[in-house]
Formats: sequence, C-alpha cells, structure tokens
Amino acid sequence: MNDGATAKVSVDEKRGKRPKSATIKDVAAEAGVSLQTVSRVINKGPNVRPAIVERVNAAIEKLGYVPSLAARRMAGKRSYLLLALNDRDRTIEGWRSGDGTDWVDQMLLGGMLECAKHGYRMIFELVDTHSSNVERELTSALGAIHPDGVILTPPHGDNPIIRHLLTEKHIPFARIGSAGPGPGFAIAMDDAAAAAAAVNHLVALGHRRIAYITGSDEYALSAARLKGYRDAMAKAGLGADDSLVARGDFTYQSGIESAQRLLALADRPTAIVASGDQMSLAALEVANSEGFSVPDDLSIVSFDNTPIVKFSAPSFTAIRQPISEMTARAAQLLINGGKTDRESGPDILPFDLIVRGSTAPPPQRA
Repeated sequence: MNDGATAKVSVDEKRGKRPKSATIKDVAAEAGVSLQTVSRVINKGPNVRPAIVERVNAAIEKLGYVPSLAARRMAGKRSYLLLALNDRDRTIEGWRSGDGTDWVDQMLLGGMLECAKHGYRMIFELVDTHSSNVERELTSALGAIHPDGVILTPPHGDNPIIRHLLTEKHIPFARIGSAGPGPGFAIAMDDAAAAAAAVNHLVALGHRRIAYITGSDEYALSAARLKGYRDAMAKAGLGADDSLVARGDFTYQSGIESAQRLLALADRPTAIVASGDQMSLAALEVANSEGFSVPDDLSIVSFDNTPIVKFSAPSFTAIRQPISEMTARAAQLLINGGKTDRESGPDILPFDLIVRGSTAPPPQRA
C-alpha cells in the first residue's frame, strides 16, 4: 500500500554500492573552516573559538563523521597508536602446538579496551628477545608506526637492549610483570606474595612437604616467586630443603621432568606449587601415571588461572594474575603521557588465590 511517502534512494544504493562515508574534508566544507581547524576541534586543541567548536561539532553530528587516525594526527605529534610487544618464540610455539594459554588474549583485551576509551589503537608485534637482531627488529617496528608508547610483556621488560633503545629514542614505555628498578612504568602483581599465598594455603591444610617448580630464569618474576616460596616455607618453620625445588621453564616438558624428580624422592612431597599452568598440568599427568590421586595423595597449586586449569580434572587451585588489568594500566599511563626516565616504584596490582578441587589436606602417613 502506498501512503504517498516517497523513499529517497541514492544512486549508489540503486547500484548496490555502499554509501560513501563522510571525510574530514566534508566536515570542513559543511562547517566552513579549514581542515586544520576541524582537526584541532577533534583533538580538543587550543585556540579555537567556542562558536567554531560548536559549528564543527554540529557538522560532525550531521554527517555522521568518525575521525580517522590520519585526521587526528594533523593536530599534533601524536600517532594515537600504542605498540605492544610479546615474545615471538613462546607465542608461536603455543599457537602451533595448540597448547597456548589465554595470556595473550587477556593482554590484548585489557590494552585494546583501554585504548578504545581514549580514541587510541593498540598494535601487537612479536619480537624475539633472544635474537641478535632484536634492536633492528624493534627499530623497524617503531619506524613503521611511530607509536606514542610501547608496552613490554615478559621477558622484554627486563631486556636491557630493548629498554636502552626505547630510552635513547625518548619513547615512553611500560613494563608488564617487571617490578624491578629501571626506566619506564613498571606494572606487576606481587609475585613473591602470590607464591607465599599458595604456600600458606597448603600449610593451612596441614601440608609440610611442599615442593616448588620454578619458571624460566629469563623472567624476573621467576626469582620473585621462588623467593616468596622460600620465605613462606621458612616462616612456617619448614626450613630450606633444596631437594623440593625443581627448575622448570614454563613448558609442559619441563613440568613433566620436574614432577618426575619430585615424586621420586624418598620423602616425597604431599603438595606442589607450579609457577605456570602447563607445568601444573604436567604434574597432574605424572601423578596420575604413577598412581597418585590428586588431591587425595598430592595437592597442586597453579599460577595463571587460564581456562585449561579451570576445566582440568580436578580443576586447579590457582593464582590469578591481573593480566588484562596490568595491560590496561600500562595503556592508561602511556596515553596520559609518561616520561622514559621515570624510575619510581612499580604499580602493584592485586592477585587472587582461587581455591578449587586440586588441593586438600595431606594423606595420613604411617
């Protein structure tokens, strides 16, 4: 039924083409101002009369204009981009094997959502921190996108070459999971306190033979967690027994080898704290293969709290790292403008100990 109303159809719509999006030139023409003035209004720049601001904003609203990064850059030196670096070898290995965790997902989510609040974009790059070409790789990435700041994830935050290069180029950066002194913003959880919390949970259940599987020595957080474990054991009056410490490197295979050695001890542990989810899963595999029930014969506490430890059988008691929160905080500090020579104390964000089915009181021994 035709009620007399006429539908207005553009030529592009008739031809099946998508209508053309408004550009900054369209806004300038509509408002009767220059491109630079539109850009200053978009970026809330100085020296623009209120009446002009009102005209430009009215044109933006009328045309449905969405500012592009190129338009925003016209007003000043900002690129409105942050660069996040992650370790290439470990990331690719996890993706190819299918054994990766959601660490990268959480990191991206936290950073990207925070960037979106401020009209920024976050670019993700993989860099091999072990490579002799790390300086060249990073220089190439910086030259390609000219970021306003860089987010370094472990172990990049403790790499002196990367830190020196960014400092030398006066590019603000934030170090995720790196609480040590040095330039840039340091953002971490208290890894020593987290390891101590895991030990204290097991001590409260009655455990006395508590073993620990370390992470890679390449990560500063590994040393902090080991210290937290040792301090908590000493505070509980359980002394220092080096046989209860096994050296891992966050991989599943290192967890297998560490758990096999620990469970072969004459006075074997009744509990294991593993400094990574894949190593905790490996400890569970070894326990099952050797006839030990978890948690009846052996309790296990994991770090990271990624989905693979939530849905294991039993699900793991775990330390939850504030990964997305740390990355969001890094983005916030960089967007608000940070100095590369900052060496104040780190921002320490809270962790959680989530108790699930992998921990219980120790078995009674004759």
